[in-house]
Amino acid sequence: MIVINNLDEITRPFQRAVVTIGNFDGVHLGHQALFQEVIDKSKAIDGTSVAMTFEPHPMQVLKKNYQPPLITLLEQKIELIDRTGIDIMICIPFNRQFAALTPREFVEDILIRKIGMAAVVVGRDYSFGRHREGNVRLLRTFAELFDFEMIVADWIQRSETGADRISSTKIRELVMDGMVDEVRPMLGRFYQLRGTVTSGRNRGGRLLGFPTANLNLQDELCPKTGVYAVSVEWNNHTYDGVANIGWSPTFDDHVFTVEAHILDFEENIYGQQIRVNFIKRIRDELKFSSIEELAEQIQKDVTETRHILHQTHLG
Repeated sequence: MIVINNLDEITRPFQRAVVTIGNFDGVHLGHQALFQEVIDKSKAIDGTSVAMTFEPHPMQVLKKNYQPPLITLLEQKIELIDRTGIDIMICIPFNRQFAALTPREFVEDILIRKIGMAAVVVGRDYSFGRHREGNVRLLRTFAELFDFEMIVADWIQRSETGADRISSTKIRELVMDGMVDEVRPMLGRFYQLRGTVTSGRNRGGRLLGFPTANLNLQDELCPKTGVYAVSVEWNNHTYDGVANIGWSPTFDDHVFTVEAHILDFEENIYGQQIRVNFIKRIRDELKFSSIEELAEQIQKDVTETRHILHQTHLG
């Protein structure tokens, strides 16, 4: 997949571009279905499959002091879209100048003249252009005016009942509620945090007998405080682990941390990148009366984690 970070990098239109446009936060199964429609259509017309997204998230620009927690940071988003088989990913720097484009300017100047769009694939609630003035109805008018094909994709439902569709908003809510096991069927993978291992308060191994890797996060979505069964990816290997998110109330030092104890692991990984996949929430974060009582509970958490992960591997 070719990644384009600025429209100026495009020197000539792509061959019969089939385009889908969105934030694609999470790259969930609904997004993946859009990408597959784009790929199928591009193959049918011997064209180029294109996914257009934005960085930063438009709401960070349009709404003052609003920082939506991201399900996927850009690095992971690129990796996930690449896996779908899309030919070109265009990541447009989103600013107020771009946001001021009228719907017609966006379609005519960007999609058609710059990118060479022959077909577009969108969801039923798609909106675009200045103040979100453009919608599916207006896009259909432009399709007739500029002679491109418009495909409106069906929403992907969360269940066979069709009661609720897969959405980034719903995934965000579930992660914030700690229900990480429920987002796996919507993402098609485990929810993941990634970051650099930093030195913590040097008491996991020293005081408790359970050394932990402290994760330095950016602005991604963090699950609800508590203890989780996780898997940890490092150096092309995957290890079982237990993660704690929260304030460590037993020590009462009011410092928020995300830390993972990697089972059966003795490597020094300070300063290195790891990825933590959240499999299931085990319990709330609790305050214990002594370090010994906390250590006993962590041992129970490890035992439960081994059981959960064994069942997960069997599944």
